[in-house]
Amino acid sequence: MLGTPPVHRDPSWSYVDGGPLRIAFQRVPEPKTGKNRAHLDIRVADVAAAAATALKWGAREQGPLQTDAQGSFQVMHDPEGNEFCLVSD
Repeated sequence: MLGTPPVHRDPSWSYVDGGPLRIAFQRVPEPKTGKNRAHLDIRVADVAAAAATALKWGAREQGPLQTDAQGSFQVMHDPEGNEFCLVSD
């Protein structure tokens, strides 16, 4: 989704580099119990196409595609329930 392949350091820790930004993903033993402490908005050229890709990877949509004067966005959940949005300007 971020346009660059992930680097898998070990089975529980991976990251994606995007210019000066690195986003790391680490498995933890306890389940998610509350709201995300961080929320990612991922800018994409086509929200519907990106959502279809995310669905193939196990994500699920939360509600319908939203469109306003600033663009469109789709709220998604990853397979563990963490929220993120796919957005276009």
